[in-house]
Amino acid sequence: MAKTQVGDSLPEVRFAIFGLGRIGTIHLNNLRNNSRARILYCVEESEEATNFVKKKWRLEETGTSFIKPSQKDKVFQDERVDAVLVCTPTFAHEELVMKSLESGKAVFCEKPLALNYEGIKQCINAAEKYQRPLMCAFNRRFDSGLRSLKERVDSGEIGKLQMVKTCSRDHPKPPVEYLKISGGIFHDCAVHDIDYICWILGEFPVSVSSFAQNNFEDIKAIGDFDTVSIMMKFPSGALAVVDLCRHAVYGYDQRVEVFGSNGMLTNGDERPNELKAHTAKGTTSVPIFGAFSARYRESYQNEMEHFINVVQGIEECGVAGSSILAVSKIASALEESARQGKTVTLDWNTNVPNGF
Repeated sequence: MAKTQVGDSLPEVRFAIFGLGRIGTIHLNNLRNNSRARILYCVEESEEATNFVKKKWRLEETGTSFIKPSQKDKVFQDERVDAVLVCTPTFAHEELVMKSLESGKAVFCEKPLALNYEGIKQCINAAEKYQRPLMCAFNRRFDSGLRSLKERVDSGEIGKLQMVKTCSRDHPKPPVEYLKISGGIFHDCAVHDIDYICWILGEFPVSVSSFAQNNFEDIKAIGDFDTVSIMMKFPSGALAVVDLCRHAVYGYDQRVEVFGSNGMLTNGDERPNELKAHTAKGTTSVPIFGAFSARYRESYQNEMEHFINVVQGIEECGVAGSSILAVSKIASALEESARQGKTVTLDWNTNVPNGF
C-alpha cells in the first residue's frame, strides 16, 4: 500500500504553530492544504501577523485558536495537540522545543534548535528521553533536484568524490531586524550548505577554514558578516567550497556542483519557467527565482509531508540528531576560523556522529 494511502487511514495530526512570520506562514499554508493535518493553535505576539493569517486562511472557521506567547501553556496542556512547529526567532527555540517534548508532543523546529551546542544537545537528549520525534528543518534534503543529485552520487555514477561546491546568495537582502535575531550568517545560512554537503558525502569534515567580510554597514554594525567563503576537508580526501552572501541583485542564487573521478553533477539556476527569447541581440531567459519561498516551495511541501509521516509512524525521521549536532559544531568552528583567522581542526573521536 502506498504511504499516502496508509497515512490517510490514520488519525489526522493536530498541530500548534509558534510564530507566524515568513517561514511560519509557509508551513501553515502547507498544513492547511494537507488532508492529514489540522491546526489547533497559532501562537503569535504580533496583531498584524495574526490578523493577516486570520483573513487569508479563515482558520477560525475551522476551530483554530489564536493565542499570545504568554498563553503558550495552553498548547502544552492540551492533550489533543500531537505536534508543534517552532517558527519563532532563534532565542525562543530551546524553551519551546523542551516544553513541547516534555508534554509529549512531536516537534518540528526551524534551525537552529538552540542558541548553542549544549542547548541543541539538551533538546536531542530530551527527544530520546521522552521518545518523541524531533526534526530540525534542513529543507534542502527534500528538494527533488538535490535529492536526485544525492541518489546519483550514491549510485556511484561519478566515481570517487573529489570536490563539492555550493553557492547560496540571498535575495532580497533580509531586514536588519531579522538579522539581529537570526543567530548570524554561519548558523542561519551556512548550516544549510554544511548539512547538504555532509549529507552528500556521508561524512563530516576534519578541518575547516573560512573568510568573512562586511559589505553592508547595517550588518557590520550588528557584528555579523554578509559575504563568506568556506573550505572544508573530509576524511575521504574530498574537499568542499561554500560561497555565501546575504544579497544578490539578480535573484535567489542557489547552485551545487559535485565533481568526481568519473564526471560531474550540477543543480541550480532554477527559474519559474524555461521560456527563452531569441532576438538579434541574443538569447535571454526569465530571471531565477526571486526569494527562498519560491525556490524551495516544493521542498517545504515535501519536508512537511515527511514530518507528518514521522508523527504517524510511517517513516523514520530523515534528519538524525547526531547530524544536527555535528552541523552546529562545524558552523561554530567556521565562525571561529573567520573571526580568528585560522584553520580549525575538528575532533570527532570523543563524539563520533553515527547518522545523517
